[in-house]
Amino acid sequence: MIAPQKISHIGIAVPDLDVAVRTFQQQFGGTASAPLDVPAQGVRMAYLSLADMVLELLAPLSESSPLNGFLKKNPAGGLHHIAFRVADAQAAARAAKAEGLTIAGPGQPTPGHHGRPIFFLHPKSTCGTLVEIEEAAS
Repeated sequence: MIAPQKISHIGIAVPDLDVAVRTFQQQFGGTASAPLDVPAQGVRMAYLSLADMVLELLAPLSESSPLNGFLKKNPAGGLHHIAFRVADAQAAARAAKAEGLTIAGPGQPTPGHHGRPIFFLHPKSTCGTLVEIEEAAS
């Protein structure tokens, strides 16, 4: 079993990051991070901190971004993934494989934009929901 410590963030795909940040701040308040380009994942992102929650707003960085497939099906954007924080991403990946879950992409944890290991569970393994597993900062 994968043993999450807490929800790290909720990822929301958006067609325009600047518009999304303004909209969410106007509607819900909170503090937005500066936009961050993550070429390895093909996204431009910003975090919006609201009370004890974090939204990760994601927009495609280029035409080759994997996020474009999601936005073609959902042009206005929408819930993209939920991220759980764990103590050890490698142990969580082993547990996921032992449970028969499919790890998307390279099949193992890789460094996220923050340098900590992350991986994604394929939606076919998690009731149609893309799940990110993120190692907690040490």
